[in-house]
Amino acid sequence: MQLYFNVNYTSRPEFLDRMQQETERKLSPLRTEITDTWGKTSKELNDLYRKIITYILLSSGMGSPTDVKAEGEAAAALRSIFPLTGLVGFMVLLNRDKELQLHELDSIVTGIRLFNSARRKRGEEVNVWNLVPGHEDLPLISKEIESELTAFQCLVWRYTALLEKLTVGDSLPGECDVSIVLLKLALYNVRQHEAFLKRLLVEAHLCCKHIETLQTQFLPHVNFLKAATKSKSAVYTEEVFIWFKVLSKVWSGLHSEAERLDSLNNIRLNLQSFIAYQDKVFSEAHLDGLLEASEVKTDEQRMAQSSDERIVPAEMKPQEWLLPETMALFNEVQLQFNGACGYTLVKRGGLLLPGNPHIGVLKHKDKFYVFSSKDAAMKFAKSPDDFIAEVEEKAKLSPELIQLLNLSQQPPWVSPYSEMQPEESVLMKPTITRESCTQTNIQLPETNVVKSFTWNEWELQRKDIKPVNIRVKMTRSTQTDLSYMRRENDTQTWLPKDAACQTKRDGETTMPKPLVYVSGLRGQREGPVVKTDLTRSIDE
Repeated sequence: MQLYFNVNYTSRPEFLDRMQQETERKLSPLRTEITDTWGKTSKELNDLYRKIITYILLSSGMGSPTDVKAEGEAAAALRSIFPLTGLVGFMVLLNRDKELQLHELDSIVTGIRLFNSARRKRGEEVNVWNLVPGHEDLPLISKEIESELTAFQCLVWRYTALLEKLTVGDSLPGECDVSIVLLKLALYNVRQHEAFLKRLLVEAHLCCKHIETLQTQFLPHVNFLKAATKSKSAVYTEEVFIWFKVLSKVWSGLHSEAERLDSLNNIRLNLQSFIAYQDKVFSEAHLDGLLEASEVKTDEQRMAQSSDERIVPAEMKPQEWLLPETMALFNEVQLQFNGACGYTLVKRGGLLLPGNPHIGVLKHKDKFYVFSSKDAAMKFAKSPDDFIAEVEEKAKLSPELIQLLNLSQQPPWVSPYSEMQPEESVLMKPTITRESCTQTNIQLPETNVVKSFTWNEWELQRKDIKPVNIRVKMTRSTQTDLSYMRRENDTQTWLPKDAACQTKRDGETTMPKPLVYVSGLRGQREGPVVKTDLTRSIDE
């Protein structure tokens, strides 16, 4: 389940970038085909016009090219602003200008279709999702995720109460019961599913917030267009085209939010398959039989019961204890073990209980730890390094705890979802290295572009004949006295030779090297020391 979520879940900016790249990949071949087509016959022009309609449908996302109704609406809107005869002027444009005109036609046609759909509603309040089929159920996705999260939280509390009942006290049960091991794994599974649903719910609420903002922008533009075109058979294009483009831009944002909601819903539905087997092993009736009359507490109830037990920081001098009311920006502090109590996890056979920050937050080696009770906090503070090491050993036996508790031993290329920034991805791209080489030309070839160059030999002959008309010309030659009996003469000379001579002899002097010997240094401490100078005299 963790691997599936890390691979398929992407942050919002990365999802929008992928969506844009996928749209460009689909439209690029069709756009190239439109810009490179040169129609001459009536059939070729009709085919080109139909390709433009298909391009508009794929780009806007308002219907499929195979949908006859959507294709008819797009064709009618396109004919109202760009008739079939306009293809003659379209084909003579440059490819870049053709692409710009395609983008403009796409925006205007999409705005016209949205306005026509809203105008059919007459006096009713316009809902943008009702204008295009297939998007009516998208606003309900956040409610479905919220209801599923509520159901899983109830399941988490039941598993926690059952494990708390079977692991009473600070010691493990004497005999290893298979049901306890399975219940522990089931608790980890539902806890992880709960965390994933919380992440999806946050993203869904963000999408709904953006949709509401775009909806408020959409309605005034539609009302303005209704007032501008009311009881008029024709209007100026400058007055309405700009508003059609604005409607198209708003729809583009709504379409992106719809795709985001749809992807979140698909992830939610696919995550359910990882819980199906667990529901068969621990059914509702089986859990009720194991719980019997045990009290099922929610996480909020547990925190409310333990809030009265508080650590007094002044009495705990060796360690540094903090309280939420004394910490600035406490909500931004990253709690270790994802806010779970490390002492309970070690002493009660892997039981996961949420920590209560109001008891006290232990700061150890620039990391913050919370606990489920004051007694657990006091015992953990006596030897925190030992408990941290035991939690790591627990994670080695149950690898799903690595991501569930946000342990530092996890692979460096996986970013936990709780530590993610809004613009980051869950699955961070690893650093890839490879060998590469480049070559730099020392002697660059000369580039000389001759604009008058032509490869046609007939053109070359024409250029040669043009300056000289050989039909009316004749060749003449004249010889003068200076050019008669001329010959080449060579003369050889001997260059001067370099010569050198020595007029004097170099001389040098050497100073004597000082030589001083000291005797009597070894074998005695207070004996006499004799110093002998053997330096040669300068006169020698």
